[in-house]
Amino acid sequence: MLKLILKRFGVAAATILGASLFSFFLLRKLPGDPARLIGGELADEQTIASLRHTMGLDAPLTQQFWNYISASFHGDLGFSYSTGQPVSDLVRTRLPATVELGITGVVTAVLLATVFAAIAVYRKKRGADVSLRFASSLAMGSPPFWLALVAILLLSVNLGIFPGPEGRLSPSLAPPPTVTGFYTVDSLLSGQFGTFVDAVRHLILPALTIAVGPFAFLSRLFRSQLRNTMREPFIVVARSRGLTRGSVFLRHAVPNSLLSLVAATAMLTAETMTGSVLVEKVFGWPGVGSLTVDAILQKDFSVVQGVILLSATLYVTVSFLADVVYVVVDPRIRAGAK
Repeated sequence: MLKLILKRFGVAAATILGASLFSFFLLRKLPGDPARLIGGELADEQTIASLRHTMGLDAPLTQQFWNYISASFHGDLGFSYSTGQPVSDLVRTRLPATVELGITGVVTAVLLATVFAAIAVYRKKRGADVSLRFASSLAMGSPPFWLALVAILLLSVNLGIFPGPEGRLSPSLAPPPTVTGFYTVDSLLSGQFGTFVDAVRHLILPALTIAVGPFAFLSRLFRSQLRNTMREPFIVVARSRGLTRGSVFLRHAVPNSLLSLVAATAMLTAETMTGSVLVEKVFGWPGVGSLTVDAILQKDFSVVQGVILLSATLYVTVSFLADVVYVVVDPRIRAGAK
């Protein structure tokens, strides 16, 4: 088992390095000069050359990449060319909003997928099964940013049920004292229940929007796994011992089928938190996604590069942890690794 875990760790480290290498050289080839961005259009060539030297942009690309990787190991992702702030500080400030939104969306998707898939399989009625497949197919074919726009138009502008794209709180409310960075949690910890309700109302629409895609995938996966599990011999043995169908389904079929969701949910969590760029922008959500869009528009490649490195690290780390958990809980994988 240790050998398999070390192998997965090596693959994870190589993936992060490859993503860093790709993003670094790709961004260096795109139009735009960071030194010109800082110096302004009226700066003379001598000033621009001095800025390039100060920023290390006149060094060979291989040396620049080595300097960047070395600094990254110490948590230094450079500084923003447009704001002058360290990229690590910008990301640290925006990350809690993205994580809160991503976790809420994935948890919502998992709960809805397991409940609806379980109902469809247990009831054995064609209507429930067809409805689930139709809903998942429709969800898989709907772009998240389009769903975000439709949700705002219908539920915010027309019906007024939820607030518009105001961010995490209404403009009249101040953020709660920072403990975790999650407004819903921090408002409860500080006893600000009005702020908690407002934070939840602002969180519902974007969370549901990003939950649609994971729900579509997980509901299909769990439905398929449940149907296969219900045909397993141990289910027949359990029924032959006199257990009711509902008891067998809840105590044996569902827990055994949930194992298939471990890796899938982990991957979707990382993908959701790193891929909700447009949804964050549409809802005015002040997370890492909005930061990335703003940086691209301003040609602030240092921020984009830092976010790509962070996203790759997050994605690979979550995937690696999911693999480790899967190896620990599933003896079949451990047996295959020997």
